[in-house]
Formats: sequence, C-alpha cells, structure tokens
Amino acid sequence: MSVTHDVPLAEDSALAGLGRQDPELAEILVAERRRQSTTLQLIAAENFMSPAVLAALGSPLANKYAEGYPGARHHGGCELVDVAERLAVERARELFGAEHANVQPHSGSSAVLAAYAALLRPGDTVLALGLPYGGHLTHGSPANFSGRWFDFVGYGVDAETGLVAHDQVRTLARARRPKAIVCGSIAYPRHLDYAFFREVADEVGAYLIADAAHPMGLVAGGAAPSPVPYADIVCATTHKVLRGPRGGMVLCGSELAERVDRAVFPFTQGGAQMHTIAAKAVAFGEAATPAFAAYAHQVVANARALAAHLAAEGLVVTTGGTDTHLLTADPAPLGVDGRTARGLLAAAGIVLDCCALPHADLRGLRLGTAAVTTQGMGEREMQRIAALLTEVLRGDLGASRAREDVRRLTADFSPWPRWGATGHA
Repeated sequence: MSVTHDVPLAEDSALAGLGRQDPELAEILVAERRRQSTTLQLIAAENFMSPAVLAALGSPLANKYAEGYPGARHHGGCELVDVAERLAVERARELFGAEHANVQPHSGSSAVLAAYAALLRPGDTVLALGLPYGGHLTHGSPANFSGRWFDFVGYGVDAETGLVAHDQVRTLARARRPKAIVCGSIAYPRHLDYAFFREVADEVGAYLIADAAHPMGLVAGGAAPSPVPYADIVCATTHKVLRGPRGGMVLCGSELAERVDRAVFPFTQGGAQMHTIAAKAVAFGEAATPAFAAYAHQVVANARALAAHLAAEGLVVTTGGTDTHLLTADPAPLGVDGRTARGLLAAAGIVLDCCALPHADLRGLRLGTAAVTTQGMGEREMQRIAALLTEVLRGDLGASRAREDVRRLTADFSPWPRWGATGHA
C-alpha cells in the first residue's frame, strides 16, 4: 500500500532563496533531505510529515506570541491563532474521544510534566515501568525532573515472556500505595492492558496516567486499543506514528480540564507555539481519514513481518513479536551487541536505535516501521530489510555494498517523489 506525499514544503524556489541568503545552512538542509531519502529510517520515534503539516509548521503563525488560551491571551492580535487552536483542540477531542484536550505541550516530556504537575506534589510516590524494562526518562530517571521530584517505584516484565508483570504491579501498588500509576513505555512492543491498570489504580486510590507517546498514532487509526476510556490523564506526542509535528498533547476528562490547563500554562510553559499547534490541527485532520486508518494497520503488519523475518534470520525478538509499530531484538546470536550493531548498520545506511533489553546486561536494537510505511513499503520490503540488516551484522555484506542496496530500495519509495533521491526535481 502506497502512502506517500507529493512534495516537501521547501520548494526549490524557497531553497534557492535561502541558498542566496545563507548558503551554508541551505546546504545542510539539502544534505539532510538527501540523507532521509537515501537511507532507511527505522527509528521508532520518527516519521515523515505531509506537505500540508510542513506548510502549517513553516507558516506566519510562527511570528505570533500567544501566552494563555483562546479568548484569554496575554497578548493582542490573537484572534486568528485562537481559531487555529480551537480547531486543533476540537479535532483532537473528536479523534480520540476525549472530553478535553490541551494541544500546547512542546513535547511528550512536557506533556508528562504537566500531568504530574496537575495531579502530584513533590515527594509523592509514583509507580511506573522501570527504565531497564522500557520506561521513559520521565518515568523516574534520576537524571530527569521526575526522579528528582517524586518517589518512583519501578515494576518490570516477566523474565520468560517479556510481558508486563501484572502480579508485580498489583503487589507493589498494594505495598506502596502510590499517588499515581503510569502505564507506558518507549520500547514495549505489545498492547498494554489499560483495564488492568485502571483496576489496580482504583483498588489503591491512585490516579492512572497513560503515557501513550508511541502508540497514539495507532490508536488514531484504530490499530491499537485506546487508553482514553481508562486513564485519568493521557499524555502523547503528535509525531511518531501520528505523523504530525514534534510536540505533545494531554487528554483528560472535564473534571481535570482546568488543572491540566493550568499545569501546562502558566506552571510549566510560557507562550504556545502557534505554528506547531496549527500543524497539529492538520495532522489530526489527516489522522481522521480512512487512508490514515489503512496506513496505521499497514504499519503494524509491517512491524510484525519485520519481526518474523529478523527472528528467522537468527535475532532474538523480545516477547516473540509485536502488536505495534516497534520491535526490540537482541543481535547477540549474530556475534554483535546492540551498540556495535547500530554503528555497523548506520554505516550501511540503516538507521535505528539501541535500547535496554529486559533482564540482560547488553543493549539490543529498537526498530520501527512508521516511516518506511509512509514511504509505501510493505511486507515484501520488510523481508528485504531484514535480509540486508542481518547480512551486514554477519559480515557477509560490506558497508559500501549495503549502502548501494539501500539506495536502490529507497529509490523506489521516496518520501518526496517529485524530488527523487538527490533532492532535485
């Protein structure tokens, strides 16, 4: 299934104008577009925005200062940006079936910070997936505000299955009586049981916060269960599978709406980025279409196919597969650790991440299929990618030869067809 975009925002004329004013930066932009077009983008958190999203992102709304909310700004001249923000809010509410949406968070981390600010006080106990098992920095890392301000308790995954250890979650919740429970991960390839987490939260009198940064695009397309009916607050990003601009959002019920809004502004952020909010509105509109639903399901089909082919080639795929857009795998059977594998693959034009592997000392690989699916790739291409990846890691295919193979593959699936792989029409 092909889901490609016609052109990037930076038309040749625009780049030409930038080239005359700032040739150094223009060359960087051209080179980055070429890199994205000629290498495989398998980072689970990345995707390709549509020209319409990019157009809003680079619009005159970037010039407008708009502290506050529609109808209650701290600056004049906000009549039109108010309309844009209301549109983004309404589209988000309709898309996810939420009573309230705040679309101002600058990132997923900002959204999580706002959720904590709305519900918690410094020193409160929070139960979340431990970082060694795929928890995010905002889930209690000592290097992050979350680990410094709150008392985080980490639950894990079963050593055999790799699935969330529900018995441990319940036991820890009963013993520690947390103020909030967080369900969410940056590297968990299976659907979370939101109903279970809701049950445990109710039992111990805790708030339930769903950090759905990764699966929210799949939720929009009907390819993953929604946390909205279960969580008190849902935090998410607007990029990744959702294919919008880099940013965040917070969804909640009407009873928490005022607390969430005050937690975003003025407590954790200043002026809203109105160009980004407009781009979010475009992305929400795109995600409400049948074409996006087909895309979301293809993302999952591709991830499952890639997981199966990698397992057949000898990698150990955690949890035995995936339900989502991402998968994690141990390349050790091929004779390399995750960090070494990432470097070898980068040299071959295959771009992906390392991640912690549950109950293991070494790091593994995290791969995602959102971007390559946007390019129009399907299960057949996932088999080619798996073969290329494993040939590189086994040492059967050198970096130069692999790069040529990657270029041939990506030439048929450019994110921006009118420009081709070189960035020229």
